[in-house]
Amino acid sequence: MNTSREPRPVVAIVDAFSTASHLAPLFHAQGYDCLHVQSLEQPPAVFGASFRAQDFLGTVVHRGDLAETLAAIAPYGPVALLAGAEIGVELADVLSESLHLRTNGTALSTARRDKFRMVETVKAAGVPAADQILATDLDTLLAWYGDTDRTVVLKPVRSALNDGVFFCGTAEEVRTAFESLVGADSALGLRNDAVVAQEYLVGAEYYVNTVSLDGKHYVCDLWKTQHLGVNGVRDLLGGSALMVRRGPEQDLLAAYAFSVLDALGIKNGPAHTELKLTPEGPRLVETGARVCGAMLPLLTRAAIGESQLEWTVLAYTDPAAFEARLNGDHADYEVVRHAVCVNMIAPEGGKLVDYPKLSDLRALESFHDVLVKVRPGEELARTVNDLTYPLLVHLLHEVEGVVTHDYMTARYLDGEGFYDVA
Repeated sequence: MNTSREPRPVVAIVDAFSTASHLAPLFHAQGYDCLHVQSLEQPPAVFGASFRAQDFLGTVVHRGDLAETLAAIAPYGPVALLAGAEIGVELADVLSESLHLRTNGTALSTARRDKFRMVETVKAAGVPAADQILATDLDTLLAWYGDTDRTVVLKPVRSALNDGVFFCGTAEEVRTAFESLVGADSALGLRNDAVVAQEYLVGAEYYVNTVSLDGKHYVCDLWKTQHLGVNGVRDLLGGSALMVRRGPEQDLLAAYAFSVLDALGIKNGPAHTELKLTPEGPRLVETGARVCGAMLPLLTRAAIGESQLEWTVLAYTDPAAFEARLNGDHADYEVVRHAVCVNMIAPEGGKLVDYPKLSDLRALESFHDVLVKVRPGEELARTVNDLTYPLLVHLLHEVEGVVTHDYMTARYLDGEGFYDVA
């Protein structure tokens, strides 16, 4: 990066991994340089490939000493600081508050990362949420589960990418899941000392992606997801479809998501909220105080012309313009092209030789792009969570029926015969 020109204002991004790797170029386009702050000396390997060092003035590595990290950041004089990936949320709160920048503060920082505290904090604010328990021992967990078989969800207290999520329908399955989780490391490299157990929420799952500015929230996009019972997983994500902004479901979901953001103290920046619409109304699955993952905002941008990424940059670089758009006559996004993200699901693992039917996917009328996560010659894992999807296929078309047709076709092509595994 050329340093001979006049210095530009700097935005610091904590853990600019995954989808957040696309933020820096957008800040550059608005006349800002970017500094990378790394929350861990050794970030999880899953994030490494997405980082683009060339987009940053440099990287400040946090080694656990806040004063040292602040001293290293100080020469850059950042005018804004925000979290990129999930692992950077708490450090971003501490740093932005310490630097007296626009912030969500630290008072509720733990509740924005700890899955158990998150739901308890939401309930304490009067927002309906799931029945749950935090269990460090099996006896406590089984007492909560009771003597009658029912479906519950067990997951790590702190993780991401749907890692370590178990759907249990019997006491024995609860026991097995607990023993698998406690003492093991999560996808983020954190030791699981306890598990969160929650009632299973019946209903379709949705995403509400937002950007907030001083407590005012904007809905960037809403998605309805489809799940499958496959590969031993009760609810494995099979795909997600972009929804139009307004409608009875959308209005209900957005209002509930806003109440969750308020309860968790998310006043500034992006958030990705996962909800289920149960017969009793919306219920929180979880919220991340960062941009939506899996590169979904890139598909959103192609469908409606902009995404959570652009709104995030606008909030931090031109708050007045953000507020004007938020309160304008045409604040709601309009779907120009309908969009679906298809999660391809590998039925078995092994060394991947090829995708014999990938050309059939590319030939679909609404085919837009494919994100290849496992390439020929690499090891393919049986798909059981967000870490193990081999391909994400993006479909895009002006006619909703064409996208639906191609989504069904992609689901049919997936599975046996789609993967050539040695």
